[in-house]
Amino acid sequence: MGDLTVRGGAGSVVEAEITVKRSRFLCRLIRVETEDAARAAIDSARKEHWGARHHCSALVIGPSGTPEQVRRAHDDGEPSGTAGRPMLEALSGRGIIDAVAVVTRYFGGTLLGAGGLVRAYSDAVLTTIDRAQSLGMLVERERRELFTLTLPHAEAGRIEAELRQRGVLILGTDYGQSALLHISDDDAERLTEIVAHVTAGSAELQSVGREWVDVEQA
Repeated sequence: MGDLTVRGGAGSVVEAEITVKRSRFLCRLIRVETEDAARAAIDSARKEHWGARHHCSALVIGPSGTPEQVRRAHDDGEPSGTAGRPMLEALSGRGIIDAVAVVTRYFGGTLLGAGGLVRAYSDAVLTTIDRAQSLGMLVERERRELFTLTLPHAEAGRIEAELRQRGVLILGTDYGQSALLHISDDDAERLTEIVAHVTAGSAELQSVGREWVDVEQA
């Protein structure tokens, strides 16, 4: 499995909660594109749950295996290494990128010890990822070649529907004098053949480079 992120674009969120010895661990997994956005998400959790003792966090921004990927973890007052790092490992272990996990802890009166904290913070993130998966809220991120296809307005709807039926990824449509479809596929030769078929050879693909795009899991 490749990289995964939260479906729906920046700001999309999935939440879950676990309880360990009466301590509540509230986790939210938010899609972010920048560290500033991640910090804003952490601050939002802190303001919403102002009565909680800890708001621990971990973030991964950027594709796996690339030098530009950013990884951060913060224990927010918990013993060093018992919160942020296991949260980060949970994200990485499931291939989650372009997201920040924030776990808010309400202390239940019983000390959990270092091992207990590590398990609790890790489990809070994993439970949230599992919930996102069950809700269909995860999408794959893949580097694909992008194309545009210029079409008459009268034909755009039909052609877009036929492309989708054949598994072509439609990234969006701009409407001006003509309809401009932004599309992608992992097989450029196959895509060219599909476009020639559904347009009866009346439209030609234009390559516009490569980019990381969301590809929803089947």
